[in-house]
Amino acid sequence: MEMLSQVKTWMLKRTALAAIIKTIIGSGIVALLAQLTIPLPLVPITGQTLGVTIVGFALGRNIAASSLILYLFEGICGLPVFAGGAFGLHSVLGPSGGYLIGFIPTAYILGYFSDKGCLNSLPITISLTLLGKIITYSFGLMQLSLFVPAEQLLSVGLYPFIIGDTIKAILASILVVTCVYKIFSRI
Repeated sequence: MEMLSQVKTWMLKRTALAAIIKTIIGSGIVALLAQLTIPLPLVPITGQTLGVTIVGFALGRNIAASSLILYLFEGICGLPVFAGGAFGLHSVLGPSGGYLIGFIPTAYILGYFSDKGCLNSLPITISLTLLGKIITYSFGLMQLSLFVPAEQLLSVGLYPFIIGDTIKAILASILVVTCVYKIFSRI
């Protein structure tokens, strides 16, 4: 236990190292949750958005955005970190790639509100989480529109996910308000 305390003290003195470690952990959380997937045509339901929300709120805007940039880089370089073990540039340029790209601004915005101390109540945190979903959907639907006729866009890229994403928003908000933020603030 004493050694852990010494390691923590050493890390706190080296904030750059702590930021790198948090960035890697954040990317790992999203990659792990991405493997929770329900396959649907074109765009699957995944745990990625849950991970993006947790990482955004827990790590703050800069480290959260860095975590998601690292996550995309890992996937593009061939690590099977995207939903269902997918990887490669084609995943980012394909029908669901806009959602992946949208994770970066989503994490940044959620992290911004976390940095400003806005996570002091569950209703506010849920509202901010839903704002994050809107950002992700905006990017996702823009890219999906290149692959799907306009009249089918919402039925393929939005409607199937509303209930699941609302549940994930509430779950992520509860986790963040009760424990996750506190855990990451100690690293």
